[in-house]
Amino acid sequence: MIRQISDSVKYIGADDKDLDLFESQYKVPDGMCYNSYVIIDEKIAVMDTIDRRKTDEWFENLDKVLDGRKPDYLIISHMEPDHAYNIGKAALKYPEMKLVGNAKTFKMLPQFFDFDFKDRNITVKEGETLSLGNHSLTFYMAPMVHWPEVMVTYESSEKILFSADGFGKFGVIDADADDWACEARRYYFNIVGKYGAQVQALLKKASSLDIKTICPLHGPVLTDNLDFYIGLYDKWSKYEPEDDGIFIAYASIHGNTKAAAEKLYEILKSKTDKPVVITDLSRSDLHEAIEDAFRYSKMIMLAPTYDGGIFPIVNDFLHHLKIKTYRNRRVALVENGSWAPMACKIMREYFEGMKDIEISPVTVTIHSSMNKETEKELEELADSML
Repeated sequence: MIRQISDSVKYIGADDKDLDLFESQYKVPDGMCYNSYVIIDEKIAVMDTIDRRKTDEWFENLDKVLDGRKPDYLIISHMEPDHAYNIGKAALKYPEMKLVGNAKTFKMLPQFFDFDFKDRNITVKEGETLSLGNHSLTFYMAPMVHWPEVMVTYESSEKILFSADGFGKFGVIDADADDWACEARRYYFNIVGKYGAQVQALLKKASSLDIKTICPLHGPVLTDNLDFYIGLYDKWSKYEPEDDGIFIAYASIHGNTKAAAEKLYEILKSKTDKPVVITDLSRSDLHEAIEDAFRYSKMIMLAPTYDGGIFPIVNDFLHHLKIKTYRNRRVALVENGSWAPMACKIMREYFEGMKDIEISPVTVTIHSSMNKETEKELEELADSML
């Protein structure tokens, strides 16, 4: 599709409504969009290509926008294939077009394409500019947001930040902007979340720019209330809780741990007006559970012992939290085991390996199923988290 960002800046990306899993792991029930832009001036700059799944549509859009002209530059913000797949095809189609990237971009390029680009490369460094005529592009390096070669581009005349994967989200281009935070949060913590320090470095650079529009590589173009989006990115990348509330995450083999989780939910709801959210890890989207773990200030984990260790889906969840740099939260632990409970020991080891995690001194061990004494202990645990 073609959209007009301004008189000179055009959107030429595509929606992929048939995609079931983004990066073969993240569920995208509403599909995904791959964004690409063109700046029309004395010189023409194409801002990234898109995924192989929409190659034909992208070239059709590009041809329409060019209206017989040829692109002078292809700006490569990010080498991940959902944005870079068509670099080789575009370079062959437009032999006069120069490729603009940084040193890491051009080191990575031959890993994806058996094509000699050397005579066509323009290597840019931090803060360098490229004039298109009335438009001027300034490049800022954003290493590990979320690949090492990532850079963002600021166009000064229209005050547009081409933000690469920053400020992206799951879903198509027409997704409701009022619901941006939900899928942007799931996208951020699962894809970018490990690199909070690097996001903070990029936000510091961006704070010196007068930004009126943010053009990401996924999700809608952002034009209104930019302080809201930037504020969330600042909070997320500092690992600060977005909401003061409690997230209950559990798994249950035969329903007894589930009963304890639901009882704990009832107790907490009776004691606080703050949000209390409960999730069955075996039946919910794992990546939404990760999103909620980062969203709330406190988390209670309930897990059964399994094969002398911990139930596999809980182990997977805790592994994901660790590699995504879960930190700065208060947690509490509940285990279930019929003869040799081990879940609390393993969960504690996970959390002790994370930074700035406060573990409640109150733990609960369920021997097969709840009883009156267990319910009393659950109440004590609830009190320790309020």
